[in-house]
Order: sequence, then C-alpha cells, then structure tokens
Amino acid sequence: MIKNMNTKKQLFIVLLISFSISYSQKNQKSSIEKPNIILIIADDAGWNDVGYHGSVIKTPNIDFLAKNGVELDRFYVNPTCSPSRASLFTGKPASRMGIVAPISDKSQLKLPDSIPTLPKLLHKNNYQTALIGKWHLGLQPSSGPKAYGFDYSYGFLHGQLDQYSHLYKNGDKTWHRNGEFIEEKGHVTDLITDEAIKWITEIRDTKKSFFLEVAYSAPHFPLQEEQKWKDPYMNCIKDSSRRDYAAAMSHMDNSIGILLEKLKQQKLDKNTLIIFMSDNGAMKDWDSKNEYNGIHPSNTTLGDNTPLRDWKTSNYEGAIRVPCIFYWKDHLNTFKNENYISVIDLLPGILSLAGDNNLSKSIEGKNVWPSISENKAIADQEIYVRGHLQESLIKKPWKIIRTRHANTPADLELYNIEKDPEEKKNLIQEEKSVAEKMGIALENQFKKDAKKVNYDKIK
Repeated sequence: MIKNMNTKKQLFIVLLISFSISYSQKNQKSSIEKPNIILIIADDAGWNDVGYHGSVIKTPNIDFLAKNGVELDRFYVNPTCSPSRASLFTGKPASRMGIVAPISDKSQLKLPDSIPTLPKLLHKNNYQTALIGKWHLGLQPSSGPKAYGFDYSYGFLHGQLDQYSHLYKNGDKTWHRNGEFIEEKGHVTDLITDEAIKWITEIRDTKKSFFLEVAYSAPHFPLQEEQKWKDPYMNCIKDSSRRDYAAAMSHMDNSIGILLEKLKQQKLDKNTLIIFMSDNGAMKDWDSKNEYNGIHPSNTTLGDNTPLRDWKTSNYEGAIRVPCIFYWKDHLNTFKNENYISVIDLLPGILSLAGDNNLSKSIEGKNVWPSISENKAIADQEIYVRGHLQESLIKKPWKIIRTRHANTPADLELYNIEKDPEEKKNLIQEEKSVAEKMGIALENQFKKDAKKVNYDKIK
C-alpha cells in the first residue's frame, strides 16, 4: 500500500514537472512569436523575370521562398519606384502625398515630415529598424531614411546609380551610411548584401526584434555584371541586353541565398519573416545617351512582364502586378494566395505582427495578415493606383483605367482581369453599368489626392 502511494506520488511529481516544462516552453515560444521581418525589394523585376513564373532566368533562392511560402498572385504596386515606396511606408496611396512619379534629378520633393511611417510605428513596438539599399523618397541626406524613423541606413538616396562608381546619373553623390556620403569600392549588389549581413551579425541590438529592408538596385539599369553571372545565359538568351538583365537578376538571387544562409547560421531563420517583392513591373528598354555622360550602352531589351500587358509607368497589369512572396519557416503553410492585395496593405499587416492594431486614421491599407496566414478572403477590397499618365481602380473582377488629356475627354477602359488578365478586351461599351459604378469609385479616390503632384505632363 505504502509502495503504491509512493509510486503515485512519484508519478504526480513527474507529471507536474512535465507540465511545468511544457508551460515554460509554451510561454517561451509565445514570447518569441513577434518575428523579425526582412523585406527584400527588387528594382524593376517583371512578372516573368523570376523562375517560379516560368522565366528562363534562374532564381533558385527566390523560387525556394515561393515553393515553401505564400505566393501572392495578385499583388499590386505603383507603376514606378518612388510611389511604391511611399505607399509601402505610409499605408496609403502615394498620390495622397503628391508622389505619382519617380523623385529625380534635383527635386526637393520628399515624404511629408509629419506623416506616420512604418519604421516610426515599429519603434513604438520596440522594434529596431534598418534600411540597406535604395531609398528614393528624398534625395538629400536631410530627407533620407533617418528622418523617417530608420535607426540605421546605408545605400543610395536616388533612384538609380552606377554599380561601381555609385554616382547618380547626373553625377551627384548618393552613396551614404547614416546620411553621410561615403566612397567605397565594389558592386552595389555585393555591398548591399555585405552590409545587411554586417548589420544582422554585428550592429543590431540582439535584445530587440528587428525590421530590415534590403532594397537592391538590381535589375535596374545600368547593367554592369561580371561575366560569371552572364555565362549561364550565353546559349539560351541571344539578346545581349536581355542577357545582362538576366545576369543582374541571378546576381541578386545569389545574394538573397547568402542572406538566407546567414540567417540559418545565426539561428534566426525560424523567427524571421521574409517578404520578397518588386517595386514595379519591368521596363522595356533604356536609352542611355542623356545619362552617365553616355558611358553605358543603351539596352534594347530589359525585363519581361509576359503574359501581362505593357511596361513600367503605365497602369496596365504589366506595370503594377508584380511578384511577391511571404516566407516564414514553420509558421506559414505553402499556397498561392489569390486575394487582391495592395502595397498599402503591407504596413497594417506588418504592424499586426508587431502587436499593434491601433492604426492611425491616415492609414488606408487593410490588415491582410489573416489572408496570408490563413488564406482568408478580403472583403470589399478596392485598390486605387495613380501613375504618370493614368489612374486605375480594381475591384474584383473589374479594373477601370482612365487616361486623362489636357484638352480632350479622358479615355476609359474596363477589363475583367479574372477572365482577361492580359487586358485584351476593353468592355467599356458592353458593361456600361459596371463602368459607371467603377468610374464613380475611381473619381472619388482621385478627389482625395494631393492637388499638386510631381508629374504634370498630361497631353
């Protein structure tokens, strides 16, 4: 009898210890569930410039993210880079701030100083923030990443640069670290990757969760790649311009692989969400004669948006529907998300992961994390995009595009992008009731925009 009692007592103690360990592990797990976030942005990568979309370009590391993560099949950005980045950091259409085209040359345009930005909002949730690479939302150090909440920054302020001299197309300095212009040797893709790894392993505060943006210049021109990146395409791509572009994509993809391996070595891979996206669709070609003193050859062929229509700067699908992937090891199921998601939705989604659901009234994006993590439908999603010459509004399955003119009525186009993703059949006459509703919704969005924008060449 006594022996049985001792046995029961021992069993109780064992169960109690097991429960305590289990509870402790559960609490420990929940305490680290606020993830680190790395946002990787390609510059001008088109729909058919990634391997997982069937491209001839080899992108095994990006493909790994897609194969093992959530592929956003209907992810929309702006037609050009500055507007996409402004929308990303503010959670609202960039046109609200007067940014509808790239900030370029000697422009003094920048993000409004008072606006809540993603890095500032993440600070409130005890995140450390860094931006390595392209900024393009203010061309002077005083309007660089630090002014908008980034703890650490390195890279270039302008929209493009020579990959080795690191000068802007007009000769201006743009390469910096924390707002101080610096001179370094090396290819931009390698320098950005090295600095990102250095920040992760040596500079950051390991006691805090972090948000790191790694914004590459690739595959944006000028294309200056070593022969080793071109070699895999010597037989399969005859056009030398397209081959150079493919080399830039492969170089960037290899760098992403290096970054992923470093996360694994640092045991950060299981608690780091990786987001990959392009800032806009691909550009068709490039005439270099008025840039970089003409030292770089022009490109007859750059990216490939097949099967989507048109190129960067337009509001057709080729310009604004881009590759996007969410990968978080052991946390996200693998699937293709068919929901319509906008770049302005990233800010609310990221903040929800940081534990912040009290969004500022200025934020127009939706928290799409439930859609990404659980494939939940997004109700009443309306995506408004204003670019150089056009503005568009998407409400599944419809998309309306308006092209305004100075002295003649605007042209309107209506597409069912579920049935016609290539935008071949304009249904503006056949679907008049839909066109009327979509046109009113588009105009209501347009009225919310800033009265003055950074592109006024409507003909």
